[in-house]
Amino acid sequence: MATSMARRSCVFCCTGINAIRQHVPPLNALCHLYVALIHMVFCWVLERLTVSYSRSSGPGGQHVNKVSTKAEVRFHVQTAEWIPEDVRKKILEKNKNRITKAGELLVTSELSRSQQRNLSDCIQKISTIIAEASEKPHEPTAEDIALRAARSEKRNKERLRQKKIHSATKQSRRVDFD
Repeated sequence: MATSMARRSCVFCCTGINAIRQHVPPLNALCHLYVALIHMVFCWVLERLTVSYSRSSGPGGQHVNKVSTKAEVRFHVQTAEWIPEDVRKKILEKNKNRITKAGELLVTSELSRSQQRNLSDCIQKISTIIAEASEKPHEPTAEDIALRAARSEKRNKERLRQKKIHSATKQSRRVDFD
């Protein structure tokens, strides 16, 4: 069932891309090749997802009790060879509460009353998780390092000045009995 849903979603994706192509003027052949490549990768990745639907919670009246619109997508992170190893480790670290015992990343969505919209929301969440894990940390420039050092030195001087003031206050309170 999950494979058939993935194929249906792939067809849904095809119609969406074709609709975009109709409304956007053709830029060049490379642009169309890029869109086709994205579509192929998207359909390939979609087939590797396990999709299930269940009844959604919350308001919605009788519709909620009849239709299974909540999308639950399971993505096995360790078997995704197209994601670099360090990115996979970051995904596992950052989302350890969403990882099942089987090593699958569990993403759910029940925002909409439509299965397709909830499925696309789950896929968007997964792509956001991958994009956030793929971001490289900001490399500080020499100016940033110098600014941090100056601020640290200033804070340290102020701390020592306050410490001397506090010590002088304590010394003035001391009484000698000799």
